[in-house]
Amino acid sequence: MLIGGVISIILFYVLILAVGIWAGRKKEGGNDSEEEVMLAGRNIGLFVGIFTMTATWVGGGYINGTAEVIYTTGLMWCQAPFGYSLSLVFGGIFFANEMRKQGYVTMLDPLQDAFGERMGGLLFLPALCGEVFWAAGILAALGATLAVIVDMDHNTSVIVSACIAIFYTLFGGLYSVAYTDVIQLFCIFIGLWMCIPFALMHPAVGSLTESEHDWVGTVDRKDYGQWIDYAFLLVFGGIPWQVYFQRVLSSKSAFRAQILSYVAAVGCFTMALPPVMIGAIARVTNWNETAYGDLYHQTPEEMKQSDMILPLVMKYLNPGMISFFGLGAVSAAVMSSADSSVLSASSMFARNIYRLIFRQQASEMEIIWVMRVSIFVVGALATVMALTIPSIYGLWTMCSDLVYVILFPQLLMVVHFRHYCNTYGSLSAYLIALFFRLGGGEELLGLGAFIKYPYYDYEQNVQRFPFRSFCMALSLFTLAAVSKLTDWLFHSGKLHPKWDYFRCVVNIPEDRLKVDEPIEGGELTTMTASMMAKYCAMDEMNGRINPAMTNSDTEDEEEIGVPGKIRLGGPKIGVMSVPKAPPKAPRSPQVQSEDEEEKKPAGIRSVKQYQTKL
Repeated sequence: MLIGGVISIILFYVLILAVGIWAGRKKEGGNDSEEEVMLAGRNIGLFVGIFTMTATWVGGGYINGTAEVIYTTGLMWCQAPFGYSLSLVFGGIFFANEMRKQGYVTMLDPLQDAFGERMGGLLFLPALCGEVFWAAGILAALGATLAVIVDMDHNTSVIVSACIAIFYTLFGGLYSVAYTDVIQLFCIFIGLWMCIPFALMHPAVGSLTESEHDWVGTVDRKDYGQWIDYAFLLVFGGIPWQVYFQRVLSSKSAFRAQILSYVAAVGCFTMALPPVMIGAIARVTNWNETAYGDLYHQTPEEMKQSDMILPLVMKYLNPGMISFFGLGAVSAAVMSSADSSVLSASSMFARNIYRLIFRQQASEMEIIWVMRVSIFVVGALATVMALTIPSIYGLWTMCSDLVYVILFPQLLMVVHFRHYCNTYGSLSAYLIALFFRLGGGEELLGLGAFIKYPYYDYEQNVQRFPFRSFCMALSLFTLAAVSKLTDWLFHSGKLHPKWDYFRCVVNIPEDRLKVDEPIEGGELTTMTASMMAKYCAMDEMNGRINPAMTNSDTEDEEEIGVPGKIRLGGPKIGVMSVPKAPPKAPRSPQVQSEDEEEKKPAGIRSVKQYQTKL
């Protein structure tokens, strides 16, 4: 049995590795640009796009965690399939079109556009934690699977699998990730469904309809708050993830990105059916009548092996060949699903941290090499997490925690209500959300609760109140309120513009705050919208400008002395005073010229007017 399991693993690992290397060769020869490596040149086809979008959530943590929860607490508490499916739907409705239309490269791009590079660096931290926790959950699931198949040491299996996934991700970027996702979903679907009929026919398996073995579960009244909290956590906390937006931004068009999200939601829910069935089968099985019972004389729950329930069902309730094929297929699929999280975190670091904060003049090749080094680092972090945190499902839900309370409100505001937020509000919301979330405690991290929310259970030390959703709502309110307050303080003159430390409200350098009075009989020139667009492309007004914006159409307007224009003196704005034209005689040749000037777009005469126009 050991040799058969090893052969099965090797065959499927070789298949995944071969597909990853082959897909990596689809890159244009010699083209190692950011978009080519991170987003596959925005050229992902419809068929591959559907599979890779579905694989955003369908991986090792998804199938193993679903089976684990069905076995331990029942269907009523298995919220991830519903939650993540709905997150894809809401992501497609409210975010996919706007993000893809703007031509962003990573999820952090709009946040840095609005709040600046350094605030974007702070927001990178919860995004990084989320990706590492998610990849760690996948690797932990894989380690549990291999430990059952070939009796391999858990630590060794996690390390070996991480190395393989990192290798082909390093080689092919998103091309390798996307095409291995196709093989991943086929392996999961075929491998799991092939094992279910044989498991149902095992003599130790009881009836799924007997009340004695309740695999549906219940939600007690005292747990309503927790249930609602986790539901919102999975639905809205499943949106602000780079693994999702990586697929959205790699689509050929904004409309296709939305379609992929909707189809992937159906696929995500459908792929949960096999692990739900396996978890229910495990629940109604008399494990003492199986080879597992002969070996351990206890149930998996008593042995604290609930996190390995899926591979245990496949091994002990199926014939040898079916078991090896199914376990090999699933383990290879689990291994391949760790790659996207590693690539996502590495892409955000290379582009949004290294390039935009530390090395603005870095070349494309330098960024690619930084991303490759980051792949190793992120992979190592995920591996360490997989070896140190015990529960897969607990790790899985913790993935969305910080992302939900910190990132979701910020992303929602910058995508749909950008005029109503600034860096002061962003930083305040970040700190408030972090404080109140940590105050609620985290059992998996050994962090006790120092804030006792309403309905706190002192006997079990459990928060019954939906405190995560409360933290998210508080963060959203803080972001809007502080942004509005600081905007009013600066524009009403309550605070001098020099106190605009983040330069996101008034955003005028101190040496340019005082504008010379116009000469007698003259008037200040106005700043046209086209010139303001050019200024934004050159300097930071309210964060970094959209990378998709071009300024070639305004290069001819930089000359000094052009009437009605503002000269751009390097990165600073210079304001010119142009004498007012003398009175014009009626019906003179100059009338035609003046009439043409009046037909031009209205100028922008102040920073406040510009921000309102934006």
